[in-house]
Parts: sequence; structure tokens; C-alpha cells
Amino acid sequence: MKIEETALHGVLILTPTRHGDARGFFCESWSKARATEAGVNIDFVQDNHSLSAQVGTVRGLHFQSPPHAQDKLVRCGRGRLFDVAVDIRRGSPTYGHWVGVELSFENGKQLLVPKGFLHGFVTRAPDTEIIYKCSDYYAPECDGAIRFDDPDIGIDWELGDTAPLLSDKDASAQLLKDFASPFTYGN
Repeated sequence: MKIEETALHGVLILTPTRHGDARGFFCESWSKARATEAGVNIDFVQDNHSLSAQVGTVRGLHFQSPPHAQDKLVRCGRGRLFDVAVDIRRGSPTYGHWVGVELSFENGKQLLVPKGFLHGFVTRAPDTEIIYKCSDYYAPECDGAIRFDDPDIGIDWELGDTAPLLSDKDASAQLLKDFASPFTYGN
């Protein structure tokens, strides 16, 4: 497994090795042993799988606050998406900064989004499947969101003339400047 650091400390791009032949390929999409060898120590407890039918579907920017904060390992099972992590740890030198990476079935890349970061994505192909592991169970009382188009964050979603398809929750999410983050840098 290839592990790449990003501009945000703790946010990693993981690319599993694919072993292919005339039939297709095989890969370990997650190996706790290999990840631990590389210094990534996370116990995942839940796998989620979502389908976004339309290009331009935006989900995020989401977080789950303590005591049920989540690390996430995100990959694309089919289609193509632009996946984003945003630092929301108070006191962090990169607070409000973001990184993004294209995830697709073809490239096999995965994005590790640690606790203390917002997560969101936009689909770039129809019928895109997103599969992700979480280090804690979903807790609705800890669920939160920040606007995907927050000008203080400034993510370029590359939507062009496509109007984003949003949930009511995401369309009415708060701005980062109005957010009292429960995450602290260094904890």
C-alpha cells in the first residue's frame, strides 16, 4: 500500500496495490497490520456505502463531534468523485485549510480523513458509489455540517455551470465563522 501525506497533517492518501491478471484484479483495500506499520493506528467499527445518482451531487461538509468523533477512510467503488477534508481544529496552523483528491474506481485511491476535519465530496460521474470506514458509530446528536460553499474555506468544487444537488441539511448548514469547533489542535 502506498501512503502519501497531504498539505494537512494527518490527512493521507492511501493507494492499495492491485494485483491483476486477465480476470481483473485483487487488492487489500484496508489492512490494519500494514497501516500500523506505517504509523496509522485506527480501529474502524462501521462501513458505510452511498450511491449518488447525479453528477454534481454534493455531500458535506460533515463532521461528527466528540464523544463520537470519527476517522474516515473514503474510497470510490464506482464512478468518480472529488473528496475534500478541511481542518477545523482550534489552534491549528492550518485551521480552515482544505485538501482535495479525485477518487475513482480506476485510480483506487482512498482518503483518510481524521477526527477534527470536515469531510465532503462532489460526484463527477453518474451513479457514483462511495464506500467509507468509520472509527465510531453514527450518533445523530453529534452530527454537524458547515456550508460546502463557505467563502472563508474557498473550495473549488469545479462545478462549472452545474447546479449542486444538496440535501436540506447541507443547504442550510452554518458558516465556519459562526462555528464553535469542539476540536482542539494537539488533542
